[in-house]
Amino acid sequence: MNKKEINIHGFRHILHEHDTISPDDMVEKSDAFYKWLNKRRSIREFSDTEVPKQVIENIIKSASTAPSGAHKQPWTFCAISNKELKRQIRIAAEAEEKETYENRMGERWKNDLAAMATDMHKPFLETAPWIIVACKRAYEYEADGSKHNNYYVNESVGLACGMLIAAIHDAGLVTLTHTPSPMKFLIRLLKRPDNERAFLLLPVGYPKEPVYVPDLKRKELDQVAVFYE
Repeated sequence: MNKKEINIHGFRHILHEHDTISPDDMVEKSDAFYKWLNKRRSIREFSDTEVPKQVIENIIKSASTAPSGAHKQPWTFCAISNKELKRQIRIAAEAEEKETYENRMGERWKNDLAAMATDMHKPFLETAPWIIVACKRAYEYEADGSKHNNYYVNESVGLACGMLIAAIHDAGLVTLTHTPSPMKFLIRLLKRPDNERAFLLLPVGYPKEPVYVPDLKRKELDQVAVFYE
């Protein structure tokens, strides 16, 4: 019988238990997951229908199962439903977006965005019932005030955000990855500590009905993967 736990280099390790499925079932299951995930789309028009806080809590817990460098979990997810705070975030974000569209973007960038029907106006920041701001934690403070760096911070937080997006889709909700640049205003408005930096902003809620999205095509498998057999 397998031991439930062992000691490795002085640290407790527990037995990993997982479901083993047949190759045929594996193919069917992975294909179904792909088809389900392929329905996910970025949405810019939201309903103001409320979403229970517990759903947001579960989504964030799911995101926090992501792997991270040395298991430091260098992220903080700030979930905002307060209407006045969302209004302030919209005002600050649109100020940065105005500067970006008018002075930072080149014509090629603007042309590439044309199909997305996006502009400097971000009403979804107020309309969506929730905003989740993912923050990365570059370092941590010890009890004595000293600092220690986290590892692979961008990679770890990026993985967690990917799982966050999948969890939002799984809950029957929609989102949009929004990165107004720079995002220092978010740290100021949310009164976050100095070891945090805003990484990504995601409005979360139900889509407005009806809602239309660009007729975009994803790259085919042979354009995104190379197999060495």
